[in-house]
Amino acid sequence: MAIEIIGTGRAVPNRRVTNDELAEKIDTSDEWIRSHTGIGARHYADENTATSDLGAAAGLEALKWAIQKGAVAEKTTEELALTLDLIVLGSTTQDYYGCPATACIIQNKLGAVNAAVMDLAVGCSSFIYSLETAAALLNANSQRKRALVIGADILSRVTNWEDRSTCVLFGDGAGAVLLEKTETEGRGILRSTLGADGSGWEYLGIYKGGSRNPWKKGETIDEGSTVFMNGQAVYNFAVGILTETIAKLLKDEGITAEDISMIVPHQANARIILAAGKRHKMPKEKLYINIEEYANTSSASIPIALDELNRSGAIKKGDLIMTVGFGSGLTYGGNLIRW
Repeated sequence: MAIEIIGTGRAVPNRRVTNDELAEKIDTSDEWIRSHTGIGARHYADENTATSDLGAAAGLEALKWAIQKGAVAEKTTEELALTLDLIVLGSTTQDYYGCPATACIIQNKLGAVNAAVMDLAVGCSSFIYSLETAAALLNANSQRKRALVIGADILSRVTNWEDRSTCVLFGDGAGAVLLEKTETEGRGILRSTLGADGSGWEYLGIYKGGSRNPWKKGETIDEGSTVFMNGQAVYNFAVGILTETIAKLLKDEGITAEDISMIVPHQANARIILAAGKRHKMPKEKLYINIEEYANTSSASIPIALDELNRSGAIKKGDLIMTVGFGSGLTYGGNLIRW
């Protein structure tokens, strides 16, 4: 049995904001942002767009792709949505605090009435975790066949615009993959590795709200409701853990870096990606980087990249793809996929 990716999709807001435009409002510059992060622009959702809107749009594109390529027997997205057994959403900016699950809203938007749903929130690692979770749940029940895995975030809603070290980093977007359980051996999601270092939970997060630090009557919005990041601590963690994650996936699969067609990392910082690749002597052309256009879209960064690669033909059937990433918590992980 195999869990194969048979469709990909993405949804990115139309509003594009360059570094120069940000520099008109805050004390920064295009040169500083590019040299420190590799970011040139980002996309922001309008006030009427929620995470479920972007997530559903990306999911719909993944369904359309599967139909267009003849990967499924269904002829319409409505028919295909009815065959979904599961929708897993990776996100840290759900439509509502706590409940209901944003995956429920996406299910309703797509008409996928037969799908069980869940949200999974482990920061920027959420898509990697969601992919492994969906694959495991498909394998756990012989009657389950298809799952839609979505990574979606609207980080512009939780950005501290007075903190120039973080406000330049984030963008909004969503990406999705359609999974199907098949009889083909040696294809699809071959293995995953997931982990966390909870001792770093204070380095990156949104610390207002929840049972530890709840909102109190009469309080107004303050910086606690936006993203806080200890940049140096996260950078040091990220370079090391990406390197270790790549090494573990290679070792566990019994392969070398030369066997990998493309590494698709979480797009947090171009310097982090290049540093991790250098430690494994990976040529730059095998490290997919699109952060210049989208900035850090958190849970959405890897599925957006997968869709770009898929639709452009840069990855083809039989290619060995590795995803790697890290996120708040601190969490990390990776997937090895035979395309």
